[in-house]
Amino acid sequence: MPDDLTLTVHERPGQLPRRGIVRLHPEVMAALDLNNGDPVQLAGRRTTAAVVGRAEAGASRAALYADDLTIGNLQLRDGDEVTVTPVPVVAARRVTLAGPVEITAVVTNEMLRLALLGKMVTAGDDVSLLPQDVPGYQALVEGARRSLANRVGYLWTSQLLQVVSVEDQEGALVTMDTVVGWQGQNSAPVRPQQPSVAAAQVPASTDPALPPPSLDDLPGLRTQAQELTELLDLGFNHHEVLSRLGTTVSLGVLVTGPAGSGKSALIRAVAAGVGAQVHAVWGPELAALTNDAAATRLRNVARDLKATARGVLLISDVEALAPRDEPGPLATVFRQVLTDLVGSGAAVVCTTSRPESVDPSLRAPDLLAVQLAVPLPDAAMRREQLRVLTRGMPLAEDVRLDDVAGRTPGFVAADLGALAREAGVHAALRQKEAESPTVAMADFEAALDVVRPTSMAESTLEVAQVTLDDVGDMAEVKEVLTESVLWPLTYPDTFARLGVQPPRGVLLYGPPGCGKTYLVKAIAGTGKANVLSVKGAELLSKWVGDSERAVRELFRRAREAAPTLVFLDEVDALAPTRGQATDGGTTDRVVAALLTELDGVESLRNVVVIGATNRPDLIDPALLRPGRLERLVFVPPPDAEARAAILRASAKSVPLDEAVDLDALGSDLEGFSAADCAALVREAALAAMRESLDATTVTAGHVATARKRVRASLDPVQVAWLEAYASTHAPG
Repeated sequence: MPDDLTLTVHERPGQLPRRGIVRLHPEVMAALDLNNGDPVQLAGRRTTAAVVGRAEAGASRAALYADDLTIGNLQLRDGDEVTVTPVPVVAARRVTLAGPVEITAVVTNEMLRLALLGKMVTAGDDVSLLPQDVPGYQALVEGARRSLANRVGYLWTSQLLQVVSVEDQEGALVTMDTVVGWQGQNSAPVRPQQPSVAAAQVPASTDPALPPPSLDDLPGLRTQAQELTELLDLGFNHHEVLSRLGTTVSLGVLVTGPAGSGKSALIRAVAAGVGAQVHAVWGPELAALTNDAAATRLRNVARDLKATARGVLLISDVEALAPRDEPGPLATVFRQVLTDLVGSGAAVVCTTSRPESVDPSLRAPDLLAVQLAVPLPDAAMRREQLRVLTRGMPLAEDVRLDDVAGRTPGFVAADLGALAREAGVHAALRQKEAESPTVAMADFEAALDVVRPTSMAESTLEVAQVTLDDVGDMAEVKEVLTESVLWPLTYPDTFARLGVQPPRGVLLYGPPGCGKTYLVKAIAGTGKANVLSVKGAELLSKWVGDSERAVRELFRRAREAAPTLVFLDEVDALAPTRGQATDGGTTDRVVAALLTELDGVESLRNVVVIGATNRPDLIDPALLRPGRLERLVFVPPPDAEARAAILRASAKSVPLDEAVDLDALGSDLEGFSAADCAALVREAALAAMRESLDATTVTAGHVATARKRVRASLDPVQVAWLEAYASTHAPG
């Protein structure tokens, strides 16, 4: 049986990309006496280590399949030779890593260890934060994934760290006994997997002594920083004033805001400004322990906080400790500890990106009496954040941060950090040999194609790179949308100066496939607002109360993200006429919740709602009155001129033969919707491919073939009915 084999390395991410796993043919594994999960040493231009797994059926016996990260650690290229040697399992005693300050400032040692758990590490390697699925620790690892996404944002899936050192043994396995920490820090191991009382006596972990961020690096949070600074300064430094006034101050604070918006960074910056020490607790970490171990850890951290002259207890992701639904024994203990700390004058700041999931009793006057909201940044705030994030970058003259800010609705600070980093990486790949490389606007364009906002991932509309100027024809429709949607979001001060309320909402109706959703994407492409998109049926649930809660949550997020555009697609499924449903009253309650949110006691500022439907007659009439979806806009089927414009837009990247007359073709497509016209161009290109995969042009013959395959989808009866409806519901 050979001691090692020399194979050819091939880049293939496989099932677990960038998680330190390489794959071999089963016969090769048998020849090396390897099983799934065994460690191997890999030797290329440098030596590293990895965990081996079986390759899929049909894999080559002469190949080692690895991801780009492992190949980079070997300093090889795809197709180079690598020597594979089985090695014994050796647990790493201590691993030290280095990374950018935006990662080291928010990722605790415990989160870092869970991200590396089950991986082989070698000094000098690059490693990712993507954790493996280690049997027996699934709950902890899943909690780590959620918290990394919340704290770091989109950056966590692509960020690389450097292994500075591995104590005693190179190529060692990270286990729950491994001490993992950042370079320049001393850290003690925490053993959350051990439910014994002895393990519970380990002192509660605190954040490492990292340099706190400056408030100048947190644009857009100055108002929240001032409020928190004044509160902590009063509680720490002015007891005598409070005593003379015969009152006290409660230092319990709940900070809410989207994941990655800078909540923890805000607290650390403010604490440094008032000379306070931060004791950090990660909620999901405690929630993963047994109740006894978690309770002991909580009491230990409370004891340590009381022993600190000026201490701030930072509890991140507090919903894990005090959930709104089904709170357990740990929630009771947590509330008791919190009551004791706040009652004794200690400062406790909890953060959450899901305030609706937090136990409402925590907001009692004797607990978290003060609530601060970190908003989703608007275009001006994103511009300032980009300026801070790129001040160390050599930007080319063509970089327009205003344009980048306008094209990033829904992005939080962590997302913008990922965007700047991706642009820098793209610039580096483009200018490997340049002496003075710069980051150009093209690099930001490429980064925008990769990085997506995480804060509204569940209901964010995919923002197309089009505006209303790119929409051909439909001049009247565009004019109404500009006045009803863009003006309230762009010029709220003008409406206030004139003493009128801007339109609250618009209903787009028309035949299927005529561009209603495309119009909304064009409005979103202007970048004037954050965009939330929900299909009507997505908010409906069979469980009593869930649908109404989903509506409330949608509009709560819209208020926090203002200025916001809320798009309700297929709104007839969400708000049918009340009293006619057979679902036990679910839709009736949803309609009532929607009406209340649109025009209720709580004001809906800087939020515009657009509904879309092809059945306006099914919508509850109360939703269409002034103050709600008051502007009804008919999106008609395209005429001959509009069809020709749609064909030209769809064929912009298609090499059409000069003999193809799109104007004549548009005149011949009576009954075709905009979607039908786009499908015709696509089918013509496919016809050219069927004829020859080497085809370079799409001829008139291909268009004629496509014309036979693609049929008009518009129903004349439906179109006539909608036109009649529009004539009776036209404004004025």
